[in-house]
Amino acid sequence: MSLANWDIKKDIAQGDWALFLDRDGVINRRIVADYVKRWEDFEFLPGVLESFPVFAKYFKHIFIITNQQGVGKGMMTAMDLEKIHRQMKQEIENTPCKINGIYFCPSLAAENSPRRKPNPGMALEAKSDFPNVDLAKSIMVGDSPSDIEFGINAGMQTIFIGDRKLLFPTNARFSSLSEFAKSLK
Repeated sequence: MSLANWDIKKDIAQGDWALFLDRDGVINRRIVADYVKRWEDFEFLPGVLESFPVFAKYFKHIFIITNQQGVGKGMMTAMDLEKIHRQMKQEIENTPCKINGIYFCPSLAAENSPRRKPNPGMALEAKSDFPNVDLAKSIMVGDSPSDIEFGINAGMQTIFIGDRKLLFPTNARFSSLSEFAKSLK
């Protein structure tokens, strides 16, 4: 699917939109039944790094939003996660593309934290840190139902990455983050 028939493509081109990206399964390879606990476990998905310069042309702000309950389970520390995010951000910004913020929630799913996706807490935190971000002029890109629910709960447009069935609507669907970037060219 492309954004050609999506009525906000013209608005995106004006550059005042924000892009929110999930991490695992969108930016990097998801480790099934485990977590990326150190940089050596982190693997960018094909075409992802090449996608960021395209996003930099269209989006005023780019954020990464990720649930990381591996920290809450004690499988890694917040400092371990910060090291991974620092290296990931450096690699992305070498493309070049500025990442305005990385927000993560270490809470367990059972805790129902207002910051944990699908709750909109991390979007509200980004909005607080960057007051000129308009969540109605933002897009959430994710590969899980909770990512899309997060976007909907925050009042964003949504893009689903993958081929799984969803029980609720999304504005667009692509096979990968790089396919989304290609549609913007």
